[in-house]
Amino acid sequence: MSASSETGDTAGLASANAGSSRLERNRTLIRWWLYGICLLVLAMVVVGGATRLTESGLSITEWKPIHGVIPPLSAAEWEEEFAKYREIPQYEVVNKGMSLEEFKFIFWWEWGHRQLGRFIGIAFFVPMAIFWMQGRIEPWLKPRLVVGLVLGGLQGALGWYMVASGLVDRIDVSQYRLAAHLTLACVIFAYLFWIARRLAPRESANAEEARALGGVGWLFLALVFLQIFMGGLVAGLNAGFTFNTWPLMDGQLVPRGLLAMSPAWANLFENVMTVQFQHRVTAYVLVVVAIWLMIRSKKVSGRKQVMMPARHIVGFVALQVVFGIATLVMSVPLHLALWHQAFAVFVLGAAVDYLAMLKGPYPRPAAVES
Repeated sequence: MSASSETGDTAGLASANAGSSRLERNRTLIRWWLYGICLLVLAMVVVGGATRLTESGLSITEWKPIHGVIPPLSAAEWEEEFAKYREIPQYEVVNKGMSLEEFKFIFWWEWGHRQLGRFIGIAFFVPMAIFWMQGRIEPWLKPRLVVGLVLGGLQGALGWYMVASGLVDRIDVSQYRLAAHLTLACVIFAYLFWIARRLAPRESANAEEARALGGVGWLFLALVFLQIFMGGLVAGLNAGFTFNTWPLMDGQLVPRGLLAMSPAWANLFENVMTVQFQHRVTAYVLVVVAIWLMIRSKKVSGRKQVMMPARHIVGFVALQVVFGIATLVMSVPLHLALWHQAFAVFVLGAAVDYLAMLKGPYPRPAAVES
């Protein structure tokens, strides 16, 4: 081999190494940015839960995506905002006679919730635009990030659609819309966390492990989303403030009255007893599936890379059960209810991480599958 050929091979290897190093740095940067967005979405879920539990969600009766950033700054502006609230049914039925200071308390919760949503939008769009212009985003990743941006916009619109449901004929928001709003927030979290975890350089399952464990992993994730939606129905109907005993409910394991409403399907979404009961039952199913997932992971593989995310699932589910029972039997104290809501996202994150481990990191650097 000639000296010039050796020099060319060396230069090519150096160039390839430099390209690989640059790709790894870019993926690390984007991954940690997405982790930050996921943390903000988690905070949004918790603040949204506090907004619901303090009955603050209807305190701002208009949707002003731009002007709404500025809160009332004078006594006259506060009185104007309070006057708008006094025109809706919630004030007349629930809060009639409340003082301006009491109104300010619920106003600040809703205002903070909306500002956090705006901040998440900025925290997502601005870095994405910068990374895009700097050439740090791989071509296959660009449309995936645009999908994330679109989902965020839809979430904002759905949030206002939810609030609007409580301004005319109701004293609170529709439980259907609240459950959809919560579920979409968790879809956004799961979507971005999936991308972030697959951008991480990690040792993953082999093809045989992925085939054997994928079914139970996806089943668990589907159940988590179902349970989150049901939790939204519970919150929307204030069902957690009823039947505050466990393991019995209304003195029975299976209470009477689960199908009291007609048509029968309405009980699943509008009967307070049924909505709470099905939330309990789905929790039991989740516990069983989580344990089954860990046992199956041990039987199929037993390797650390597979067992660690499986153990995370079981651990987070156990904590979530504790928080859920404590929240129920103590009649929904704010701090426990918020921990319960937060840990739903932790369980969701663990489910996504398990599946990301089975799928493995995104290939590099050419075509990437979903």
